[in-house]
Amino acid sequence: METLEKIRKIREEKRKELDLRVNSNVGTREKHILVCHGTGCTSSKSPQIIENFRKILEEKKIENVRVVQTGCFGLCAKGPIVIIRPEDTFYAQVSPEDCEEIIQTHIIEGKMVERLLCQDIDGSKVQKLDDLTFYKKQRRIALQNCGKINPEQIDEYIAFDGYKALEKVLLEMTPEEVIDTIEKSGLRGRGGAGFPTGKKWALTKAATGKQKYVVCNADEGDPGAFMDRSILEGDPHSVLEAMMIAGYAIGANQGYIYVRAEYPIAVERFGVAIKQAREYGILGKNIFGSSFEFDVDIRLGAGAFVCGEETALLESIEGKRGQPRVKPPYPANQGLWLKPTLINNVETYANVTRIILNGADWYSSIGTENSKGTKVFALGGNVVNVGLVEVPMGTTLREIVYDIGGGIPNGRDFKAAQTGGPSGGCIPKEHLDTPIDYESLKEIGSMMGSGGLIVMDDTKCMVNLAKFYLSFTVDESCGKCTPCRIGTKRMLELLEKMTTGEAEPEDLNKLEELAVNIPKTAICGLGQSAPNPVLSTLKYFREEYLEHVKYKECKTGECKALANIQIDSEKCKGCGMCKRNCPVNAIEGEPGKTHKIDESTCIKCGTCITVCPFHAIG
Repeated sequence: METLEKIRKIREEKRKELDLRVNSNVGTREKHILVCHGTGCTSSKSPQIIENFRKILEEKKIENVRVVQTGCFGLCAKGPIVIIRPEDTFYAQVSPEDCEEIIQTHIIEGKMVERLLCQDIDGSKVQKLDDLTFYKKQRRIALQNCGKINPEQIDEYIAFDGYKALEKVLLEMTPEEVIDTIEKSGLRGRGGAGFPTGKKWALTKAATGKQKYVVCNADEGDPGAFMDRSILEGDPHSVLEAMMIAGYAIGANQGYIYVRAEYPIAVERFGVAIKQAREYGILGKNIFGSSFEFDVDIRLGAGAFVCGEETALLESIEGKRGQPRVKPPYPANQGLWLKPTLINNVETYANVTRIILNGADWYSSIGTENSKGTKVFALGGNVVNVGLVEVPMGTTLREIVYDIGGGIPNGRDFKAAQTGGPSGGCIPKEHLDTPIDYESLKEIGSMMGSGGLIVMDDTKCMVNLAKFYLSFTVDESCGKCTPCRIGTKRMLELLEKMTTGEAEPEDLNKLEELAVNIPKTAICGLGQSAPNPVLSTLKYFREEYLEHVKYKECKTGECKALANIQIDSEKCKGCGMCKRNCPVNAIEGEPGKTHKIDESTCIKCGTCITVCPFHAIG
C-alpha cells in the first residue's frame, strides 16, 4: 500500500500546484508557458521555442514562470502554439524569434502580444483558447489531457486523476463489474469496425486458458490520420492505465503495444511512461497492494498498413510476416501465441479511465442511441482549420467542416469528404448534414474508420481520388489472397486507363463488377474494404467517370492527359493572379482584361485553377 499512499499524496499536492492549468481564476503569481511538442509543431521548431523561452527566463533571472512541453492542442493549422496560463492566452504561429517579445511584453509588462493572438475564422483576433470557434463544438474526452500536461512527467498525469481509475478498479470492483461498466457505457471500438468494447472484453475473459494478453493497436496507417499518434504523444499514461484495467478485467498479466516505428516521439514517450510506472511500483507485482500483476512491452511495426488488421498485427508481434489469419478462431480465443488476446486501439483505451471514474451512464449520455461518446478526427485536406478534433457522436459533417474546420479556403466550394481512409468512402455535398456515427455513415456508403477525415473542394477529380486510394491499397496488400492481390491490381489498371484517356465503356462495367465482388471473397478487412472509394465515387460522381471514359475529359484538370484548361472570358476580371502564379509563364493578358492560356506551353498543373479568386478557370 506504500505505492498507493505515495500516488495519493502526489495527486493532492501536485493538483494544487497545477490548478492554474485549468483554472483561470486561480490566485497565483506563477505562470506556465505551454508549448505544443507534438509532431506537427515539432517540425515547425517548437523544441527551439522551448529552449529559447528557458534561456531568456534564465538570463533575465525571472522566477515563477515555468516552460512546459505538452501534447497536441488540436489546432495544427495555427502551430506552433503557445498558451500562457492561468490567463489562457493563445498565441499562434509562434517562431523562435518571437520568444523575446513574449517574455518582455506578456510576462514582464503584463500586456498581450496582439500580433501573435490567434485569428478566428471570422478574421477577429481571439485571446483565449475556449473562445476560438474551433473548440466550441468539441468535447475532449480521449484528448482530455493533451495540451494540458507534460506527457513525460508522471506526476502531472497523476495530478489530473491519473491512475485513480486503476485504484478504483483494484480496490472496489470485481473484473465482472469492470466489464459490465464498459459494456453499459456503450463504448465501441474506435479502430474502424465499431465492435462493442465491453462484449470483446467479456469474450476474452470467458475464453479458456491461464495465460492471456492485452494488446494495443497503435499501427495507425491511413493517409492523413494522426489521432492515435497524438494521444500517445500527449497522454501516454492514459493508454497504459487503461491497458492495466483491461488486464485486470480479463485476467491477463502481460500487455503489448504495437506502434509503427515512423512515430518516434510517440514511441519514446510511451517508453518513458512505462519506465516511470515501473519506477513508481505501478507496473509490476502486487499493484496497489492487491494480488494483481501486470507489465507492458513495446513492439515496433515497420509501417505495413495490413498490420492494422488485428491478426496480421499478432503475426508481426510474434516475429512472423504480417499476414492476416483466417477467422474464426478470433483473437479472443486464439490470439497472440494462440492464447486468448484482447486487442483495442489507442483511442478506445483512451476512453476507459474516464468511463471508470465518471460512470457508464455519464458516457452513454453522450452521442447517439447506437454510437455513444465522442470521436477523434484528423481533419485535413481543403479546409481552413486543419487539425485534431474530438466531437460527440452525431455531430454533422457540416458542423465539422464549417463550424469547426472554418470552411473551404480560397472561396472554393465543398465537393466531398473522405472518411475511413483507403477503406472508407466519399461523402458528397448532399449528405453534409449526415450525423457522424457508425450507422449513418454505413447507410451512405462510407465508414467511420479510425478517424481520418479528408475534405475536398471542387478542384478535385473523384476518379483520380479513387485511383490514389486504390494505388495505396495495392501497394499495402500482403498478397495472401487472390482477390486482394490480383483483383485490386486489375481495378487500379482500369482506373489508370480512365485517367489517361485510354478506357472504353466496357471498362467501367469491369471496374464496377470487380468492386462489387472483391469484398465478398477477400480474407481480411483490407481487401474487403479496398473497393469502397471506387464504389462510393461511382455512386455519387458517376458523371465524372462517364466524362473520363466517353468524352476523354477531366474538367478539374487533375488528370493531366485529359485536362482542357480554359479561362472563362465572362468570369475573368483580369486580376493577373493566374499569370503571376503560373510556373511556366503560359498565361498572357493585360491588367483588367481577359487573360488567355498558351496551350503549347501549359503543363496542365492546375495551379491557375486553384489560385483564381473568381473561379474563372476550369
